[in-house]
Amino acid sequence: MRLQEKVIVITGSATGIGKAIARRCVAEGARVVIHGLEADWAAEVVAELGAEVAVALVEDLTAEGCPERLVALAVAQFGRLDAVVNNAAWVAQGNIENTDAAFFRRMLEVNTLVPFLLIKAALPQLRAHRGNVLNIGSVNAWSGEPELLPYSVSKGALMTLTRNLGDTLMRQDGVRVNQINPGWVLTENEARRKHAQGLAEDWYAELPKVYAPAGRLLRPEEIAAAAVYWLSDECGPVSGQVVDLEQHPFLGRNPPKDRSTMAAPDAPHQIVL
Repeated sequence: MRLQEKVIVITGSATGIGKAIARRCVAEGARVVIHGLEADWAAEVVAELGAEVAVALVEDLTAEGCPERLVALAVAQFGRLDAVVNNAAWVAQGNIENTDAAFFRRMLEVNTLVPFLLIKAALPQLRAHRGNVLNIGSVNAWSGEPELLPYSVSKGALMTLTRNLGDTLMRQDGVRVNQINPGWVLTENEARRKHAQGLAEDWYAELPKVYAPAGRLLRPEEIAAAAVYWLSDECGPVSGQVVDLEQHPFLGRNPPKDRSTMAAPDAPHQIVL
C-alpha cells in the first residue's frame, strides 16, 4: 500500500486518465476526492470505489471558490489533504488564424490558472502534511501542432509553473511539485473525438508506426501507474521535475520517411494529448 491513508484530490477524475489515477490511488490505500462536470459519471466512480474512500464534487473548476471547495470537501470528509492531482484540462483545436483573445484566455484559465489556484488553496494542508502536487501536462507543451496552439501554450505554461513551484515550495514548505507529460493516450474521450472527426469506430486498432511504434496507444492505467510514484513517499525529495511518458523520444524526433511509417490517407492526423 504505497499511498496508505493519504487523501488526494484529483481533478477531472470522472473519466479518462483522472479516473484511472483515482482507481490506482484507492488500490494503493488512498482516499480520494473525485471531480468532474458530469454528475452521473462522478457518481459511478464513487460507487465503484466505495463511499468510505471516495467523495465527489461536480462543478466547473473556473467557478469562483471551486478550488477552495475541493480542499474543504477533502478535509471535511477525510480529515486532511495530502496531495493534489491537477488533471482536468480543456482540449480544443485552434490556430493563429481562428483563435481569438476570449478563446485563448479561457484555455489559459482552465489549463494553467486553475491548477495554480488549487495549489494555492491546498497549500496550508500540503504544508502541514508535507504533501505534494502532481500536474498532468502533455508532450504538446514542448511546441505542439499548428491546430493546437492555445492548448500547447497552456501546457507549456503549466510546465513552467511546475518547475517554479517545485523549487519554491520545496525550499519554503517541504512540498513537492512535479509533472508528467503523457503522449497519445487512448481515453474514452479520445476514442469518441477521433470517431467524431470521421475515423472508423475502431480507428485505434491499426496505427502507423510513426504515431505508435508499439502498435498501440498508451492506456490510462499506464499513466496512473507512473502517477503513484510521484504521489508516494518513494519519490523522496524529488521536486520540480517534468517527465514525458511517450513510447518514442519526443524531443528531436525525426521519424524515418520510408513507406512503412508514412501515415495512411485515413490515418489520424490530429493528435490531441
